[in-house]
Amino acid sequence: MKRYSVLLMFCLSLLFTMKSVHVQAENYPYRSDILWTTIPNHADWLYKAGEKATIEVTFLKYGIPRDCEVEFQLAQDMLKPFKNGKVHLKNGRAKIEVGTMNKPGFLDCVLKANVDGTVYTHHVKVGFSPEKLTPTTKNPSDFDIFWQKTLQDARKQQPLEYTMKKVERYSDQEIDCYLVKLKVDRTHSVYAYLTKPTKKGSYPVVLCPPGAGVKTIKEPMRHSYYARNGMIRMEMEIHGINPELSEEDFKDVRSAFSEYLDMGLDNRENYYMRHVYTACVRAIDFLTSLDEWDGKNTIVQGGSQGGALSLITAALDKRVTLSVVNHPALSEMAGYANGGTGGYPHFVKKNGMQTPEKIKTMAYYDVVNFARRITCPVYMTWGFNDNTCPPTTSYMVWNLLQGPKDSLITPINEHWTSDATEYGQMVYIKNHLK
Repeated sequence: MKRYSVLLMFCLSLLFTMKSVHVQAENYPYRSDILWTTIPNHADWLYKAGEKATIEVTFLKYGIPRDCEVEFQLAQDMLKPFKNGKVHLKNGRAKIEVGTMNKPGFLDCVLKANVDGTVYTHHVKVGFSPEKLTPTTKNPSDFDIFWQKTLQDARKQQPLEYTMKKVERYSDQEIDCYLVKLKVDRTHSVYAYLTKPTKKGSYPVVLCPPGAGVKTIKEPMRHSYYARNGMIRMEMEIHGINPELSEEDFKDVRSAFSEYLDMGLDNRENYYMRHVYTACVRAIDFLTSLDEWDGKNTIVQGGSQGGALSLITAALDKRVTLSVVNHPALSEMAGYANGGTGGYPHFVKKNGMQTPEKIKTMAYYDVVNFARRITCPVYMTWGFNDNTCPPTTSYMVWNLLQGPKDSLITPINEHWTSDATEYGQMVYIKNHLK
């Protein structure tokens, strides 16, 4: 059953902000002299296809409304502009007639103002019947067979094998932290930081795959509140790079993986992300082997690429009991090739990425095809102003989910979630344990 948790999240946001007074809202720029506000005439920024949208635009400098000329462009989500125009702000304010779409989708209104010799930009997206958006990505007939064989081969090549080393600098009286090295298959390993309560007992396990990029595990203690609230949390990387490498050594390694999302895309057997998806399931193998696992609750949680991997893991492994996701990447990846909006990493906008072989491979790795297969509950959040993982593709994923699902839709958000939202996800997990 679809339920919107906006009131709950708002209360949590207020509570968490009071605890962390230095948290800054990213849409009110920190120590910035200027502020844009964009207010659609529908409070939820959503319209039925065919309805006309209007956006009230305000520009302030030093908190004072400024009269100026604002240029605007209108485009379908992530596609080329189809209209240019200008409005003159009076008392710092004007209305823009955005128009409508006769099919499901999003319109993006990009704004530009030259004030006192400096150009300022902003944008706002509004949706039209997005609950009817469907992907163009094909569902391969042998999709399930391919992934079943992939996982079987990995387990056959490599029985569960790992090392755990306690990390004293991240441990205290309440939680223990361990650096884990987990073998994925014959040739690949991944690293992770595992945090768990020091008190003996049985606990839910939470797997947290990473966002995109070649980077170390950032701030391992940033989400220590999972362990402090009675959960075992595993924050992993996907490239087999030890997070304890020195920064100098890490820079040398990073260059070898810079285009990993392109590697081997001509063939589904050789694509780089094959062992990454497998690694997430092997991580579940590891977590459910722990003596401290409660035997009931197995959660996956992440954002962007991590959100994609969380949904993918939930589809591939029926031991997953809940998937908690922010703006999933790797969704409708071939969308541009089919004349529509595509998701991160926006493959088909790059030269040489529109070959039939590559598009065929994408279908085996696209989140939309995993979303079709998820049966566990999903809690998902996304924003409309996101140009990395656009709302069009997030809705495509959401619309395909057939099991129980809750959402937190945050229209103004670009490609970020607040500390309060992330803390609220932990609270959501805690409140939905078996």
